[in-house]
Amino acid sequence: MTLRRRGEKATISIQEHMAIDVCPGPIRPIKQISDYFPRFPRGLPPDAGPRAAAPPDAPARPAAASAGRRSPSDGARDDDEDVDQLFGAYGASPGPGPAPSPGRPPAKPLEEEPDADGYESDDCTALGTLDFSLLYDQENNALHCTIAKAKGLKPMDHNGLADPYVKLHLLPGASKANKLRTKTLRNTLNPTWNETLTYYGITDEDMIRKTLRISVCDEDKFRHNEFIGETRVPLKKLKPNHTKTFSICLEKQLPVDKTEDKSLEERGRILVSLKYSSQKQGLLVGIVRCAHLAAMDANGYSDPYVKIYLKPDVDKKSKHKTAVKKKTLNPEFNEEFCYEIKHGDLAKKTLEITVWDYDIGKSNDFIGGVVLGINAKGERLKHWFDCLKNKDKRIERWHTLTNELPGAVLSD
Repeated sequence: MTLRRRGEKATISIQEHMAIDVCPGPIRPIKQISDYFPRFPRGLPPDAGPRAAAPPDAPARPAAASAGRRSPSDGARDDDEDVDQLFGAYGASPGPGPAPSPGRPPAKPLEEEPDADGYESDDCTALGTLDFSLLYDQENNALHCTIAKAKGLKPMDHNGLADPYVKLHLLPGASKANKLRTKTLRNTLNPTWNETLTYYGITDEDMIRKTLRISVCDEDKFRHNEFIGETRVPLKKLKPNHTKTFSICLEKQLPVDKTEDKSLEERGRILVSLKYSSQKQGLLVGIVRCAHLAAMDANGYSDPYVKIYLKPDVDKKSKHKTAVKKKTLNPEFNEEFCYEIKHGDLAKKTLEITVWDYDIGKSNDFIGGVVLGINAKGERLKHWFDCLKNKDKRIERWHTLTNELPGAVLSD
């Protein structure tokens, strides 16, 4: 510390200025300024004062006289002792401090108790906490993810705040096909979204083997968006048709396994409805929507449309096409087509459904396909027979698209 003569104007170096003790008293450097700002997640107790009360039998000490006699080192030691008393009164420990004075018995170590609100440690809350809920709608094959709010996010911008948003991925297979995200909230470390994001085409098999990755990021207009923290939830923890609420501390970014089983790789899902109409004397085929389609364009998206055939097609008149949906991997079509055919002839027919990526100036790319009919297996066969057995009843099912379609012409 710089010494000065009596009457001379005080000058403080920048090093001393950065280490100023903000407590009342003479200017003196301190070891760690964080010791004077204890962290209380739920605030101070209402009956607690700024410093611990002195014992009733302790002799009074004149403040002015002691302040005039004590040296800076004595003041620092006294303040350290006050901090020890402060933390001891509130049930927290400030960490290693100065050695106890000879006349004072050593304080008993305090036992750490788990915090009911989830604040286990500074490491846990350094990135912030996230509140959200998950609901698996088994009947509609949908996973609803409601992002409620975040608290105490890590500051990412120069103003000490952030522009946070939340994005979701299903693992394995983190890609744009299964990416969902919330809106961005500006200049806040405690955002409240209350936004529900929905995955369609989720099957019971997905609920067993997939994991939901939830990431909180900071949006930056002039640079790449910055990662704040994430959490992962295995979907097998959810019960069908029951909402489960989470309040979780965000973690640092975890590596994504690049050596995933390639047999799990899919081309996407398609939601198809079948109904035999007695009034129209025909089969009504509805192309409702697709989900998690494979990206075929350089921009990471596709321009998908759907073609259907009812085979054998002797007259070459069974081809139907939906409209093209631009730049999306989760298109919604809601189109229906009618094939005039006798109910008894459907048992000999096969419905071929293919999904394509539309390109200008070159051949369209095949994304995936599925076959429904008497030669199909599993859910595809069951869907076809349920349609034949239940006239005038609309039956919707999700089907997985494959990259090979036996008997189909893979050109458009």
